[in-house]
Amino acid sequence: MKVVWYIWWLCQIAIGFFLVFPVGLLVLNVFSGRKKRSQPAAKKLEADYALIVATYEQTQQLPDVIASISKLNYSNYLVYIVADKCDASGLHLESEKVIVLHPGTVLASNTRSHFFAIKNFKRQHERLAIIDSDNLVDPEFLNELNVCFDEGFVAVQGVRKAKNLDSVYACLDAARDIYYHYYDGEKLFGAGSSATLSGSGMAFTVKLYKEALGHLDIVGAGFDKILQKQIVGAGHRIAFREEAIVWDEKTSESEQLVNQRSRWINTWFKYFVFGFDMVFSGIRKLSWNRFLFGFVLLRPPLFIFLILSVLFMAIDLWINPAASAVWLAGLLIFVGGFLVPLFHSSVDKRIIRSLTSIPVFMFYQVKSLLKAKKANKISVATKHSYRKAP
Repeated sequence: MKVVWYIWWLCQIAIGFFLVFPVGLLVLNVFSGRKKRSQPAAKKLEADYALIVATYEQTQQLPDVIASISKLNYSNYLVYIVADKCDASGLHLESEKVIVLHPGTVLASNTRSHFFAIKNFKRQHERLAIIDSDNLVDPEFLNELNVCFDEGFVAVQGVRKAKNLDSVYACLDAARDIYYHYYDGEKLFGAGSSATLSGSGMAFTVKLYKEALGHLDIVGAGFDKILQKQIVGAGHRIAFREEAIVWDEKTSESEQLVNQRSRWINTWFKYFVFGFDMVFSGIRKLSWNRFLFGFVLLRPPLFIFLILSVLFMAIDLWINPAASAVWLAGLLIFVGGFLVPLFHSSVDKRIIRSLTSIPVFMFYQVKSLLKAKKANKISVATKHSYRKAP
C-alpha cells in the first residue's frame, strides 16, 4: 500500500512541477541577467544559404512561398523545392535561384527530402534553412539568422507567426505557438539552455545537419525532436532569434486539427524518453544546457498535464484538502504564466477573444489523443488551403 501511496505523490509532484515550470523560466531569466538583443551586423560578405522547401502531395501554395523568398533582402542563396509525390512542373517555379527536384520514388519523410536536396546541391552551401511549403518568409529572415550565426551558434530557431486567423481553431493554434515560442524559445534560451525546434523557420550549418541526421532514416512526424536531441546532446546550444520570422499557416478546421495533433501527440509518446537521457547526461557532464532542456522534453502536451492537474485537485479535495489548495494555486500560477506572452501589444485581439473556446480546443485534442497510435497511418502531412499573405 505504501508503494501505491508513494507513486501517487510522485505523479502529483511531476505534473505539478510542469505546471509551474514556465514561471520558473521567467525567474531564471531575471537572475541570468538577460543581454541586450544583438542587432544585424553592418553589411559584409553574405554567408551562402540553401533554403529547402519540402512539399508532399500539395503544390498550390508553392508560388506564394517562392514569391516571399524572392523578396528577401539577401542575395547569396538558392532555393531547393523537393516535390515529393506531386507534380510542380506546371507552376513554372524554376529560375536561376530556384531548383525544383523530383524524387524518383516517394520519400514521405522530411529528412529524406532534406537529404535529397543536399545530395543535389548546385554548390557547397555553408548553411541551410528549412521552410515549410505553406510558409511565407520575412524579408529580413536570413539577415536575422546571421546575427546568431555570427555570434558562434551553429543552430538557430526563428519565430513562426500566424499567417491566418480565419477561425477560432486558427486563433487558438496561434495562441499555442505564442506560448511555446515565448517559453520554449525565448525564455529557455535566455535561461542558458537551448530553444526547442519547431519544424520550420530554423537554420543550421550544413556540416551540423549532416552530422546530426545523416546516419539516420527518420519516417513519420518528429524529425525536429530527434534533431534537437542530437544537437544538444553533441554539446551545442540552439539559439533563438525572435526577429527571424516565417508566417505559418494555422489549422482552421476541426478535422485538420485532430489529424495534426494526433501526429504530434504520437511524437511526444515516442520521443519523450529523450528527456531522461538529457537530464542524466546534464548531471554527469555538468551541462546546464542539457539538464534544463531535458525537462522540456519530458513535459507532456499542455492539455494532458492540465487535465491531470484538475483531476488530481478533485481527488485531493476528498483525501487531502490542503494538497487540493496547492493544486488550485498551481493552476492559477500556470494561467497567469500562460497569459503573460498573450497580453502583449502586438498580439491580435482575435487571439485573445478565442481563449474562451479553449475547452472546445481541448476536446479536439482529447480526440487526437485517442487517434495518436495510428496517427502516421492516417496522414503524413497537414493539408492546407489558405493562401492569403498576412
